[in-house]
Amino acid sequence: MTEQLQSTPAPAAGNELYMLQLKDLKMFFPITKGLFGGVKGYVKAADEVNFAIHKSETLGLVGESGCGKTTVGRCVVRAYQVTSGEILFQNADGSLVDLAGLKGPELLPYRRQIRMIFQDPYSSLNPRMNVLENVSEVLRVNKMATPAERRERVAEMLERVGLRPEYMHRYPHAFSGGERQRISIARCLITNPRLVVCDEAVSALDVSIRAQILNLLEKLQADFDLTYLFISHDLSVIRHICDRVVVMYVGRVVEISDALDLFVNPLHPYTEALMSAVPVANPKARDAGARIRLQGEIADPSNPPTGCYFHPRCRYAQELCKVEAPPLRDLGNNHSVACHFAEKLELSGVRMVD
Repeated sequence: MTEQLQSTPAPAAGNELYMLQLKDLKMFFPITKGLFGGVKGYVKAADEVNFAIHKSETLGLVGESGCGKTTVGRCVVRAYQVTSGEILFQNADGSLVDLAGLKGPELLPYRRQIRMIFQDPYSSLNPRMNVLENVSEVLRVNKMATPAERRERVAEMLERVGLRPEYMHRYPHAFSGGERQRISIARCLITNPRLVVCDEAVSALDVSIRAQILNLLEKLQADFDLTYLFISHDLSVIRHICDRVVVMYVGRVVEISDALDLFVNPLHPYTEALMSAVPVANPKARDAGARIRLQGEIADPSNPPTGCYFHPRCRYAQELCKVEAPPLRDLGNNHSVACHFAEKLELSGVRMVD
């Protein structure tokens, strides 16, 4: 293994250490044309993405469809070979490894530690396998347990997610959507992971079931000391479950903040527009602010605008925004934003009236 792929010692005492840290992550997909598949351009699904996840926290990743949040999640679990950048993962002994540089067998130990819960519980389970086979497949493939041990482990995990162990001999078609997602969660946790990527884990479920699954995820996090990267377009869900939030627009991070501060005090105009769409349960607060309707369409990631990607839709945009891309700046109070005029804008968050 080359030197850059080896684990590195943990930082000295006093320096902050993260469970996972992305540094200048890029994931570009080639656009091919013609009989011989010549590359005529790239879709910049993730472009210089930088953020970190603390141990045992839930970090939300939000944005419109097509903003690149699912691509980032799949880069973290190394479903993709990233174009460039670093994915620094903290081992149990405190050392760091760059997952972006690993290939093939080198990734196997980390595929057990970093797992993913997919959006659609109907397509994520193999219909030709019963629950026992679906949940324990990763143990069988990696030769992590004997058949008897796999059966015992599956029974225990089914109980943990609120299902009866005798269900392990049934097939996915016999279960409801919420029950299938519980099976998917059991399959995810069967290897005792440390980091779980939840890719729209509740968006395909009925509203009445979502709260149950969210409460289950919170309980499992406490029981197993899990760290979550929670990807969602539903800001109401993000507000309920996340400690901090990363906002993405066209493959770039535009704001990072503690969840409560982001909802009450957004600093980026795009975040303000997202917050204006959050449903407000309290009748006293429903008329407190007008809905912000963004003009135009989300930028094309294969041909993004110059300067700030958001400037064609931003009502606060100035000439500087058209020519210079704003860096992601730390403005204190654990709040970072990529906007030239963040300090001068007075933006509205979600109204929380008692």
